[in-house]
Amino acid sequence: MDIIKFDVYRGPNIGIYTKVNDEFVFLPNGFAATKSKKLSEYLQTDYIVTSVANTRLLGIFMVVNNHGMLLPNTCSEDELDIIKRKTDLNVDILDVKSNALGNMMCVNDKGGIVSPSLPKESIQKIEDVLDIEVLQKKIAGFHQVGAVMAASQSGGIIHPETDDDDMKIISDILGVKLEHATINGGLPFLSSGILVNNKAMVVGTLTNGPEIMMLTRAFIN
Repeated sequence: MDIIKFDVYRGPNIGIYTKVNDEFVFLPNGFAATKSKKLSEYLQTDYIVTSVANTRLLGIFMVVNNHGMLLPNTCSEDELDIIKRKTDLNVDILDVKSNALGNMMCVNDKGGIVSPSLPKESIQKIEDVLDIEVLQKKIAGFHQVGAVMAASQSGGIIHPETDDDDMKIISDILGVKLEHATINGGLPFLSSGILVNNKAMVVGTLTNGPEIMMLTRAFIN
């Protein structure tokens, strides 16, 4: 698996604006065509350009695996139609107060960790749309579990202050080994600086050598 450094809007926060699974990288409206093509080549996917909730913040609002996608209730009908038309994913709206769904859960094709602040009655829909089992749990004291984790089918990274017991529980749910890590020169908000699928990994331009080693341990070895 290759690890490539990349910037979005001249910054390292690639995971705030973009989202990926094994088939598609989702890119915001106005993203340069040359960069769209390059990023899709790196990740070995097709690319889809869209907005969510009339913003460019796709990574914050979307939750996606290879089975399905969840979008917030602020997503427009046009946006929903574009994604449904261009993918074969099971796409649905999750009608909850916390619209930043990407910050509220971390999922792969095997399982997911979901913020305890989401209502329990939303859990069944999350499991049905994404075809996974999920667990509601804080990570290192954070409710925004999707912000402090990133996972694929081959591995995962998690906030460096996560204790060993939680690591074991989360590892079992996701079905992968986990490594403590930071991104972009020491940030614990991991999903803001990484795009990873089962083919490749793209990280923010400030990600340093020791962090690349952490990522290699997590996803490649």
